[in-house]
Amino acid sequence: MNNGVEYRQAQLAIAELKAAVLSLLEKAHSGMSNAAIGRSLGIYAGHKRHEGHVSRTLLAMLEAEGVVQQDPDDQTWSVRSHMPS
Repeated sequence: MNNGVEYRQAQLAIAELKAAVLSLLEKAHSGMSNAAIGRSLGIYAGHKRHEGHVSRTLLAMLEAEGVVQQDPDDQTWSVRSHMPS
């Protein structure tokens, strides 16, 4: 069932969003918060008390892939200096 047009569209859209997040973080020299990333890309808005879920989900996906990391002190996100091979 994963061969449908809609599935491919969704996967392409996610890949494009992840690429946009990564590009933004590569340009930021001191890291960015989830809110700053989401607002910069126009994806931070959400329904009542659920703002930031789209950008946070994308960051979690990139983190799981080993591409980005979150600073535990100030909660900002940045590109990992050594990406996995």
